[in-house]
Amino acid sequence: MAKETVTLTTAQAIVRWLDAQMIEIDGEEMRVCGGGFGIFGHGNVTCLGEALQDVKDTLPLFRGQNEQGMGFAAAGYAKAWLRRRFMFCTASAGPGTANLLTSAALAHANRLPVLMLCGDTFLTRLPDPVLQQLEHFGNPAFGLNDGFKAVSRFWDRITHPAQIIQSLPLALSTMLDPADCGPAFIALPQDVQGWTYDYPLSFFEKRVHRIRSQAADPAEIADAKALLAGAERPMIIAGGGVQYGDAVAELTAFAEASNIPVVETIAGRANLVHDHPLNIGPLGVTGSDSANNIAKKADVILAVGTRLQDFTTGSWTAFAPDAKFIGLNVGRHDAGKHMALAVVGDCKQTLPMLTGYQAPADWTAKAQAERKAWDAYVADNTRVGNRPNSYAQAIGVVNDLCHAEDRVVAAAGGLPAEVTANWKTLSTGSVDVEFGFSCMGYEIAGAWGAAIAQAQLKPGREVISFCGDGSYLLMNSDIYSSVLTQKKMIVMVLDNGGFAVINKLQNNVGQESFNNLIADTPTATHQVGVDFEAHARAMGAEAETVEHAKDLGDAVKRAFEADQTYVIVMKVDPYEGWTTEGHTWWEVGTPHVTDKASVREKHEEIEAERANQRRGV
Repeated sequence: MAKETVTLTTAQAIVRWLDAQMIEIDGEEMRVCGGGFGIFGHGNVTCLGEALQDVKDTLPLFRGQNEQGMGFAAAGYAKAWLRRRFMFCTASAGPGTANLLTSAALAHANRLPVLMLCGDTFLTRLPDPVLQQLEHFGNPAFGLNDGFKAVSRFWDRITHPAQIIQSLPLALSTMLDPADCGPAFIALPQDVQGWTYDYPLSFFEKRVHRIRSQAADPAEIADAKALLAGAERPMIIAGGGVQYGDAVAELTAFAEASNIPVVETIAGRANLVHDHPLNIGPLGVTGSDSANNIAKKADVILAVGTRLQDFTTGSWTAFAPDAKFIGLNVGRHDAGKHMALAVVGDCKQTLPMLTGYQAPADWTAKAQAERKAWDAYVADNTRVGNRPNSYAQAIGVVNDLCHAEDRVVAAAGGLPAEVTANWKTLSTGSVDVEFGFSCMGYEIAGAWGAAIAQAQLKPGREVISFCGDGSYLLMNSDIYSSVLTQKKMIVMVLDNGGFAVINKLQNNVGQESFNNLIADTPTATHQVGVDFEAHARAMGAEAETVEHAKDLGDAVKRAFEADQTYVIVMKVDPYEGWTTEGHTWWEVGTPHVTDKASVREKHEEIEAERANQRRGV
């Protein structure tokens, strides 16, 4: 008997299939795709746009202002949903799609599911060269969209309508795979989008997906337990994979049963609340003295759900030379880093299998004493007083006033370090510091995506974005997006007159300030400040400017009471008030030859620390 079929365009079939894909989360079925972000152009409006209009109620399409911002918003949404749901982004052929490249890289570095449905040139090539087409004379099949191969976990170009029967399930399985999760890119030639095919109706039947959860191999678990059994000074590094693996409860139970101190990565912030007795603080370059001090002494380190990037490891100087690592991770690439004993499996299932060991009480007590000292430093660092405005003070004011389930977002510049070091986690999974790709512009766009998710997950709770003036100037238009869609967020614009954290790095390696702060930019011959408050108001947000941190609390209260996106602007000192404690060494390239004595001295000082760098792959 012939299968029942339906004749659809390629674009219509893609949309219909997406609309039928469900996921089970905590016993509830919902669409795995929460909708999409789109800016239409000639490469996607006529066919994909026609198809999307038919599902506007079940796959809502949010109109973006900038394609890069759309990708950041999709990443912020996926993070808030702990990678269990995603949004698609659709962009036109040419510069619209090109603008998604940075956000695809962000999703790739952070292992986040984002589906990109992007226009492409005509498959027939009959009208070539078309508007915005790149021509490669020796390779006519090579184009802009091929550039996404470097920043996608799954990449395909649809050259026949039937191909989506294979391609779409593969793309979705990649985005939902715990180990291979990342962005999926599908190039859609403009003519193929409108071509038809007799699709089997069975292709569009509802399908319910579940995230795979698999324990590690028993032999690897046994090896890890044997190594832990001999530990005198054990430590757990808890990464973002703990939250994505839905294993916060299992991590907490394992740490409590074993009495092992826990330190957090940047992505792993909010694995434990700040006052949990085993939470010793954030680790690494943007970390805490408490975590870094015990990391230097730990003899066995259980790294759970972390890719161990350089800000976590202090470019691999943060640990004792003879420390042994156990890498528990769903991804084999991450599990075996730096000669770790690899335990490849889901931390939710595997962590309970590692119990049976008890850390020495005196070791844990030392770690807790270190955390107590760090808490005292943070309390003083965030205290508002008669001193220049600082990031830390703003963070402390918001922290004291916000609800436990409000979500905090930060990204590039100095704020990721300041939030990581100074923010007291009030509930698990409530902190999004985007430092996998450290992308300026994520602060506002990512917060918009998080606000869309927050409205679904925790209605009534706020999304608070900490944003520097540099990132604001780079990408701010999703303030307008949030107003249009009534997805409120609070944006703290902390203006230090330029790229102050890079100026600080410049000074820290012995160089004079040059081209980072506006005041030190030789070509900025007319010094003029930006009226961020007026600018935000022009996009429909409520906004105010605060002169001193002592007045910030009242402004934050007004922002919480508002029913519209609210922007608070405060100048902070570019030189004073930085968090000066809690930093490990970080490898940066410095000139090996220079006429500047200060640069030469700093180069020698930095290179001297290299002796502590752990060797390994």
